[in-house]
Amino acid sequence: MNIYKIKSYAKINLSLNITGKKSNLHQIETIVAFVNLYDEIQIKIINSKKNNIHFVGEFSKEISKKNTIYRLLEILEKLKILNNVKFEIKVNKKIPNKAGLGGGSMNAASILKFLIEKRFIFLDKKQIMTISRKIGSDVPLGLNLANSILTSNNDIKYYKKLKTFYTLIVKPDFGCSTKEIFSKVRKFHKPKIKNPNKKIFDLDYLKKLDNNLEEIALSKYPKLKFIKLFLEALNEPVFVRMTGSGSAIVAYFKSKKRCLSAKKKFNKKYKNYWCIASKTI
Repeated sequence: MNIYKIKSYAKINLSLNITGKKSNLHQIETIVAFVNLYDEIQIKIINSKKNNIHFVGEFSKEISKKNTIYRLLEILEKLKILNNVKFEIKVNKKIPNKAGLGGGSMNAASILKFLIEKRFIFLDKKQIMTISRKIGSDVPLGLNLANSILTSNNDIKYYKKLKTFYTLIVKPDFGCSTKEIFSKVRKFHKPKIKNPNKKIFDLDYLKKLDNNLEEIALSKYPKLKFIKLFLEALNEPVFVRMTGSGSAIVAYFKSKKRCLSAKKKFNKKYKNYWCIASKTI
């Protein structure tokens, strides 16, 4: 029996702007890139009455039974488009949870994309977007492995073959609850990206933007403030910014050498924190 292997890459929010709230959901404008950190997913068809989803690896603990993959399969089964096919799905979790790296959302997106490409299911674009958004607001971003800009009116623009930049991604010994961080949003901001184009992915331009959720997270978790200050003093990064709703903080470098040197210094200071030197893909 065939065992399919796919990679589910982590995303980073280069900027994140909360522009409003509609139908109890926050409207966001965000610039997203993917880095070469990924969960490994194995999928096989099984002769069973129910799907079997299990997680292994460094970050496999504390994942809800009703996780993003469970919810995806549940939605597809309710729509009766899986033709009673059942799957065993094994996920080797290398992306930390509650970090703002989109691990769970990208798992669902990667599997949905796989099911479409392998013709297990047939969906039009509208159905794909509706299903994706039911699972999570950032799931649609994982359907196309490219740098992307999500505008405040939910349009997604994709950009490939952009210049690589190097990232030092750090997660402290705690995570941030997306729901909790978003619940503390009290003000909205005007959209900043009026004319989406690939020039926006220049680090010197991105430096001028921010993540609206960062102030909330840093206020709630002062440790994050100290991490950010420490990273800003390491090897002159272009900028340092929290990704998503945290708790991961990312330092951006133009040079691989500077990034790797910064990682050594960070590991020396914060021995118990997870830290990886990576690059955009």
